[in-house]
Amino acid sequence: MTPHDDTQQAQTRAAQEPIAISERELTVMTAHLEEAHQATLPVMHDAIADWDERLRSENDPAELAEMRARFGRPSRRGFLIGAGATLGGLVLAACSSSDGKKSSGPATTNTKAAAGGGLATDLKIAALAAALENTAVATYQAGINAATAGKLGTVPPAIVTFATTVQQQHKDHAAAWNAIITGAGKPAVTGVDTTVNDGVVQPAFAQVTDVAGLAKLALSLEDAAGATYLSVIPVVSDPGGVKTVATIQPVEMQHAAILNFVLGQYPVPNAFAKTDGARTLTDKIG
Repeated sequence: MTPHDDTQQAQTRAAQEPIAISERELTVMTAHLEEAHQATLPVMHDAIADWDERLRSENDPAELAEMRARFGRPSRRGFLIGAGATLGGLVLAACSSSDGKKSSGPATTNTKAAAGGGLATDLKIAALAAALENTAVATYQAGINAATAGKLGTVPPAIVTFATTVQQQHKDHAAAWNAIITGAGKPAVTGVDTTVNDGVVQPAFAQVTDVAGLAKLALSLEDAAGATYLSVIPVVSDPGGVKTVATIQPVEMQHAAILNFVLGQYPVPNAFAKTDGARTLTDKIG
């Protein structure tokens, strides 16, 4: 049986049931996903420590101490706990526009073309990454709320478990980027990518009426995040930043692969990951 045949059978099943795979299959995939994600946490912490070492070696000690007195410094506890307390307003941001206007669709300008290089650009990339992760957190929460409120029809429990698991992983990723940002003496990014939120999430979410629609929206965000991370690897100058990107990007692709299975689509349509749809440093963060 060819992958095409598998896809056709899954799509037929998807037309008859809320998801194209069994709940047991999704539960097993989710467990494997979480196991893989947990294995990345020490790597991300090491990457933050590498960044911290660079900051201490390249910046004036007195100035760095003053910045950290205001915003803190990277720590294992801060990274693992994440930004849970500051994410409460993100669901509202994902469900309502700040100015009521929709932007045009995703920008496709290559991130490298917009980047100037060096530490300042690294921090801009970190801010974009944190905002994208926050956008995913808020969108998954809005989806979970809609599912549990009965607004999406029949929703298998395994879907809610998957969404909750993935949402927490996005929180961990946002926390990793914010640990880098605050370690450099800058305020944490607690807002969403408003360009994506206003131009992509809001219009799509308004049309979501079932699990498949929600999965398609989530897949678009995961694909955009994976493409963005891949596009910035040649741009990031700090080794710790590169390690962070390279650790997170495969997890985003795992999210996308499982969502493709849920939708009855062949999960690896391309031989290699692509940068199509990558977000850029021109995105607005709110």
